[in-house]
Amino acid sequence: DRSSPFATELQNAVSDTWQRLLRTSLETDVRAELKMRSDGEAVNIFATNLRNLLLSAPLGGLKVVAIDPGLRTGCKCVALDETGKYLETVTIYLTKGQKEVERAEEVFASFVGTFKPDAVAVGNGTGGRETEAFVRKVLKTKGLTKVHVVQVNESGASIYSASQIARDEFPDLDLTIRGSISIGRRLQDPLAELVKLEPKSIGVGQYQHDVNQVKLGAGLNQVLEDCVNAVGADVNTASVPLLKSISGLTESAATGIVNFRETNGRFQNRESIRKVAGIGDKTFQQAAGFLRIVGGDNPLDISAVHPEAYHVVDRILEKNNITVTDIMGHSALIDSLSVKDYVCDNFGQETVRDVLSELKKPGRDPRPEFKTASFDDDINTVADLKVGMKLEGVVTNVTNF
Repeated sequence: DRSSPFATELQNAVSDTWQRLLRTSLETDVRAELKMRSDGEAVNIFATNLRNLLLSAPLGGLKVVAIDPGLRTGCKCVALDETGKYLETVTIYLTKGQKEVERAEEVFASFVGTFKPDAVAVGNGTGGRETEAFVRKVLKTKGLTKVHVVQVNESGASIYSASQIARDEFPDLDLTIRGSISIGRRLQDPLAELVKLEPKSIGVGQYQHDVNQVKLGAGLNQVLEDCVNAVGADVNTASVPLLKSISGLTESAATGIVNFRETNGRFQNRESIRKVAGIGDKTFQQAAGFLRIVGGDNPLDISAVHPEAYHVVDRILEKNNITVTDIMGHSALIDSLSVKDYVCDNFGQETVRDVLSELKKPGRDPRPEFKTASFDDDINTVADLKVGMKLEGVVTNVTNF
């Protein structure tokens, strides 16, 4: 009622309430809501990129020479065997005049001739393309055209090389050499090497330093665990960082597994994992299905079939008068079996179906087949590009604006 003697005071009170209290509160609430929504989207994008990177195709058990490009300090070249074991290193210089380049060609050719790698991994940092061109030229000159040359994303390699994990692995090596080893191992098995890094340092997200760090850390660690468990881990070769990402295993349990195999030799079957100090029945129950044993006593130990379900396989074998080797990998035989025939009190149709599915492709790796992008050596500047060209490349990051 604007004719009221109190109208002005009421108007002032309403205005003050809005400006000083309600508006400020609403702005804070809306900003917080939008920030939470943005954080959630950023974490999801980061998680998706991380998953794609962790589950990228591994080169596998092949010999590798890895190079960490360096302009001032030279390119550190290391040789790794099929298991990723460090063998030897040399340093070559590509920016100190023609004589040094010629010497580098001789040294690198000799290094490759000695260790006969199946692939050369070149870090994609500063000088990466120049180093790759040098490597291709040397290999072509020496007729080694079957050796793959692959650019490897080296994000976080320097963080790994200065980490406690790297110091424990290679206490006597220089940081730059550790970085080269990490680059080579990333090519052989990206997942096994990248688990050694804090996920945030891999550099595949947007605004990772601005988002809620607890939410980001939880989301990325969940992706890391999912990826490791999806692929599984060979208990006779896996590192502590890889093993501790397996469901049910703590860092102390993972360390116990590594120490046990170093003291007692290879694990021959899953049951022998129970002998490790700190691995009780519950831990074994959670972890066993994700732990693999290659070339052990029981062929089932290479599969994702849990030891608790081994007796389901035994019933199948007994009923059909066949052996494990007869059924593993034989799709036609497995498809001819009736799921209902092997259902029991503890295991229903879905579990039996899962067991049979795993027996079709025991120990299958969910990661894609390894292939590389072919870079065109004639494209070095933007001026080299022509309308209509189709060039191969690698997507390393997807963002959402």
